[in-house]
Amino acid sequence: MNGHFAAVGNGPTADYEHGIQVIDDDKAFNTRLNEYLAQTHVAEAGFNYHLISVFGSQSTGKSTLLNHLFGTEFSVMSESERRQTTKGIWMSKNKKERADGGALKMAENILVMDVEGTDGRERGEDQDFERKSALFALATSEVLIVNIWEHQVGLYQGANMGLLKTVFEVNLQLFVKDRQSQTRSLLFFVIRDHIGNTPLANLRNTLIQDLTKIWSSISKPQGLENSKIDDYFDFAFATLPHKILQPEKFLTEVENLGARFTAGHRSNKDQEFAGGVFLPEYHRRIPADGLSVYAEGVWDQIVNNKDLDLPTQQELLAQFRCDEISREVLVAFDIVIAPLEEQQAEATRLGKATVLPDLGATGASAREKCVKAFETQASRYHKGVYTVKRGELESKIDSRLKALYQAQLSAAHKAGVTAFSDAVTGSVKAGQKAGGSYEFAEIVEKQKKKTLEVFKKEAQSLAIPGVQWSNFKPQYRLFEKELDEVSSRLRKEEMRRLAIRVERWVKSRLGDAIGLEFNKLGSGRGGTGAPEDGEKPPTEKDLWDRIWNVFTGIVSEAETRFTDRAKSFDANEDEVQVGLWRLRRKSWVALRERIEEEVMESNILMKLRENFEDKFRYDEEGVPRIWRPTDDIEGIYTKARESTLGLIPLLSRFRLAETYAPPDLPAFIGPQPAGAEPEDEEDLAPIGGVDEEEGKSLEEEMTVLSESKRQDLVVRFKKMADGVYVEAKRSAIGGITQVPLYFYVILLVLGWNEIVMVLRNPFLFVLILLMGGGTYVAYTLNLLGPMMQMGGAAYGQAIEIAKQKLREFLENNEMARQAIAMPPRKQDSDSISLDTLDSGGKKKQQHVMDDDDI
Repeated sequence: MNGHFAAVGNGPTADYEHGIQVIDDDKAFNTRLNEYLAQTHVAEAGFNYHLISVFGSQSTGKSTLLNHLFGTEFSVMSESERRQTTKGIWMSKNKKERADGGALKMAENILVMDVEGTDGRERGEDQDFERKSALFALATSEVLIVNIWEHQVGLYQGANMGLLKTVFEVNLQLFVKDRQSQTRSLLFFVIRDHIGNTPLANLRNTLIQDLTKIWSSISKPQGLENSKIDDYFDFAFATLPHKILQPEKFLTEVENLGARFTAGHRSNKDQEFAGGVFLPEYHRRIPADGLSVYAEGVWDQIVNNKDLDLPTQQELLAQFRCDEISREVLVAFDIVIAPLEEQQAEATRLGKATVLPDLGATGASAREKCVKAFETQASRYHKGVYTVKRGELESKIDSRLKALYQAQLSAAHKAGVTAFSDAVTGSVKAGQKAGGSYEFAEIVEKQKKKTLEVFKKEAQSLAIPGVQWSNFKPQYRLFEKELDEVSSRLRKEEMRRLAIRVERWVKSRLGDAIGLEFNKLGSGRGGTGAPEDGEKPPTEKDLWDRIWNVFTGIVSEAETRFTDRAKSFDANEDEVQVGLWRLRRKSWVALRERIEEEVMESNILMKLRENFEDKFRYDEEGVPRIWRPTDDIEGIYTKARESTLGLIPLLSRFRLAETYAPPDLPAFIGPQPAGAEPEDEEDLAPIGGVDEEEGKSLEEEMTVLSESKRQDLVVRFKKMADGVYVEAKRSAIGGITQVPLYFYVILLVLGWNEIVMVLRNPFLFVLILLMGGGTYVAYTLNLLGPMMQMGGAAYGQAIEIAKQKLREFLENNEMARQAIAMPPRKQDSDSISLDTLDSGGKKKQQHVMDDDDI
């Protein structure tokens, strides 16, 4: 019995050449059905397949009919034995798809199920399997061939009306559960051994009447009480002659019957079919590669006496297959995306903002291929489940792409901000090197536009049409906002650098101008001793007025410079006001520092001494005084000293001469602008009278010399002035000691003869002129001292040489040595020369070391 078929439970070497047993007689489902479908190339057909089932009474020739009709090789009953041959449900693929000439005769990929016959003696009264097999055939097949004999028409059991009644009732339950996706079925009655006495039309009417009667007798669910049988089933009828009595005619009619198993359509309401029996509404819309899972689920519910819910089974199948397909297509997606995710993770770990090249195109392509592959394979299953599973797949894909894209945009964001900041800074430095001719606002606008364009291009490359989350406009606006913040920060930094440059300019100008004003103090005579260039002050009491005017003029010019330059930065009014406020504060601090330098002890004492000496040593016309005993040295000294001492109280306080009060410093600096931030005050020194919280008054701020320093200056100045007075007094006294006039008269009378002699002798006169001229030149060039020293050295050397010659004479002359009783002396190797004489012309002493010194 079907021994050459692959039965349930066969090993890996199962032979699928002739078909497969789907369900055995013990109601076990063959889980290897999908292998058979794959081997026969049906699994790859998608929806391009058809499933036919045949059922009827046992031993009515069902298998014989299928073998002749579809070329299958189901086992048939032996004519010598009347016993059951088909047990369970068997399946085989149609082998008569093409005619002898190669033309397509039947539809492609027809699967034929041979169902165990009903009313067999082997099962007796156990009708459970035949009912379940009928339900299974109805749930899975498009066409149910009911194989009956002509003489069984009109019978209840012989025509399987009881079984059909069960099928109708179950079918109604299915329609109630899912009325939207209900499928129709075709009941194809093949009437065997038709002799021809009863026309087919009469047989058809009899069967339709019996079926209608059965339909009216079944219990219908609520809402379907008025339903008709043809609302859910279509019927087709065919007759075949007797196989044994009319074998040739039987084969001919079988061929004609096979030609009806092609695709057809319903042309109108009256005409049942146009073309073949396979109408689109009959198909269960189960893809071929999911048929095995679907059939197993249906049989599981049937065999366990559960309510048969075909839509649920379709949904379960769709869920199973869609999950499988989803996992398969995600493998290819993962191959493309995983390396990119690893690159990003590594860059994040290293703290580097890495922008992956062509990420948008790569991600979109991988997503499209993945979704397209899923759509191609899974769209054939239950539409609702497919839609849900596609959404889940897209959600999985998008969650990974979203994380990848967000990290990409974050990296592009950081890289863009860094590039923008570096580009602006680089352009500013280049402008500074080129001489400072650059427009900061233009640089910022140009670089901002360029950076936004790069970021926008990257964001657009990541956009996926129809995907809401890939709209990165919020990220673009956030990036633009941060660029504005960076621009503002860079502008503030540039304004700080501008402020520093202006402050340096102010300090430089103040250094020269304030130094000049303090230098005028040294004139001591209303400025007559001041530098040649510039206007000379009429009085010393307006020192602070002049300093304040110079200071305010320099600061005003600096403010104009700062304001004009700040406008090129596109700075707002608040930022300009903050910069000017800081500039005034810094300028005042610079002024105070410059004044502190000028009133340092050494500097101020020098200024006071110069002032005093200018008043004491020079007259009102600026002519130096030559002190005589008759001059009023004490009066001039007292006046000059008191005048100079009057400068110390003047220098001790910064007061204006007109008001005898400090300048209005708080009004000059102004109140703190509303736009000032805490960091704008961090590097500012507190100013008395302006920063009241510091506890320092304006009077204290204007104090230049403290009381102790003033007293110390007075004491030290008086000592210094006293020294100048004593020097002047000595000079006057030294001029009193001079040669009396009568001495010159006596000298002239006593030396008259000698004078006349010299004048009459030309040689002596010329010699005296030369000696006098030489002496005058030597005196003028300060050479008298060196000449006298050289003369003394020459005289000393001559004496030493004479002594040496005399000694040598006495040592070498025997008479002279005997005359003076001088013993003979060993010749000394020392000689007299310039090297052996000292600066006085004497011989240098030779230092001989004692024995103790060795």
